[in-house]
Amino acid sequence: MSEMTSNKPYMVRAIHQWVLDNDCTPYLVVAADYPGVEVPVQFVRDGQITLNVSPTAVRELAIDNRWIEFSARFGGVPTLIRVPMGAVMAIFAKENGQGMGFDIEEPTEPPPSAPEDLKGQKDSGAKKPSLKVVK
Repeated sequence: MSEMTSNKPYMVRAIHQWVLDNDCTPYLVVAADYPGVEVPVQFVRDGQITLNVSPTAVRELAIDNRWIEFSARFGGVPTLIRVPMGAVMAIFAKENGQGMGFDIEEPTEPPPSAPEDLKGQKDSGAKKPSLKVVK
């Protein structure tokens, strides 16, 4: 029997949708010191950051099997947030605390690279095509 991929990204997407379907606010808890995490450090407390990932708080939310990426405002400044899936500690509803916690996964060396565009695309490992001007 072959080794299966992590179920964490599937659970994060499902719980995110479940929280929204129940008219609650999804929050994500992230290990801020995990390799590859890109969050505003001034909001990190005790090595973690809690992020509101509701549609009214973020733009262009993309959750694939390796990364969570979105744009949000922190102190009025638009900021790109990138979180490797291994850094996700929990996802829960702000209103009642219901959700799920996760183990921090061993970081890969070096940190996985974030795809250019996460929206609906799986990372195939192949390079993006490029064009060259030929005279």
